This record gives sequence, C-alpha cells and structure tokens, in this order.
Amino acid sequence: MSDNSQATFTIADMTCGHCEKTLRAAFAEAMPGAKVSIDLPAHRLTVTGDTARAREVIIGAGYTPEAA
Repeated sequence: MSDNSQATFTIADMTCGHCEKTLRAAFAEAMPGAKVSIDLPAHRLTVTGDTARAREVIIGAGYTPEAA
C-alpha cells in the first residue's frame, strides 16, 4: 500500500551539497518513488511516504533528523 503522507524534517547536520546527494541516494535506494525536496540553507528535508521509514533512512545515512 502506498502512503502519500508528507513529512518535513530539520536536519542541522545537513550542511552541503554532498550531504544533499547522500540523502537523495539513500532515499532512492530505500524508498524508491518517494518525492524528496531539500532546502539546504534551511536544513529542511520534505518527503512523501512513511514518516517512520523516512526517519530511519535519514539516520541510516548518518544524519540527525528532527521533526520540523
């Protein structure tokens, strides 16, 4: 079943283009088809899909998500 909910996280330790690329790759692998939007200057990531799974993906990529 597809979950079309949307979650936004603040990721203070996402600071550069490499961080963005790492997170996009992690979501492409773990949650294919999820729409990921990243606002690097604001340290925010918004993603469609399962919120708990998205948090796991961020942590697995080495970052610290906080609910925005």
